[in-house]
Amino acid sequence: MNENEIDQLFATIKERLKDMPEGSYTVELSRKGLGYVARKVGEEAVETVVASLYESNERLVSESCDLIYHLLVLLAVKGVELEDVYEELRRRRK
Repeated sequence: MNENEIDQLFATIKERLKDMPEGSYTVELSRKGLGYVARKVGEEAVETVVASLYESNERLVSESCDLIYHLLVLLAVKGVELEDVYEELRRRRK
């Protein structure tokens, strides 16, 4: 994923959290609460680590996508903007 794809995914997540369409997994996650979303990020992080150590690169890519998605949902639920994350990354690069 590049920044543009992440931005687009984040925009879709924020839109779903605003509009709350029925049948949306993003909405389902948010309705379960912040603690649930945070635990999902942890679960996906562990699955990503396991995939990196014991599974194929294809599984690593798949689990990485799950981790990124759930992290973006967590950020959106918390009201953190991606620009804040990008700004911190730029600060750390100096």
